Amino acid sequence: MLVNLLRPTTKVSAHCDLPCGVYDPAQARIEAESVKAIVEKYHANEDPVFRARALQIKEQRSNLVKEHLWVLWTDYFKPPHFEKYPQLHELFNEATKLAGAAGTKGSVDVKVAEELLAKIQEISDIFWETKKVAA
Repeated sequence: MLVNLLRPTTKVSAHCDLPCGVYDPAQARIEAESVKAIVEKYHANEDPVFRARALQIKEQRSNLVKEHLWVLWTDYFKPPHFEKYPQLHELFNEATKLAGAAGTKGSVDVKVAEELLAKIQEISDIFWETKKVAA
């Protein structure tokens, strides 16, 4: 009888190691928007010192985009998400490459930054769909 009194009456489960509120693709999007803005400022300024600083900051921000995406990819999304959204691995792979050396980190092409933002938006759409289901 004592065991029955101490047994929990509510069963809970979670698909992540921390409350899901710590994950948000907005972090990657904000950094990617910063990258795009830096590229635009780079093209609008001829000062070599300014351009060198812009490139350095753009590369740092591109790395942050990758880090935020990797956290979502490896910590938030779980096998059921990848089953429901089979394109998700490819989206993350493409997005992290767009933020890498062959993408915004190594380029000053505004179109590459826009492509990165579009991939992040696709990931974000799926992310928020999963949050609706989890709620």
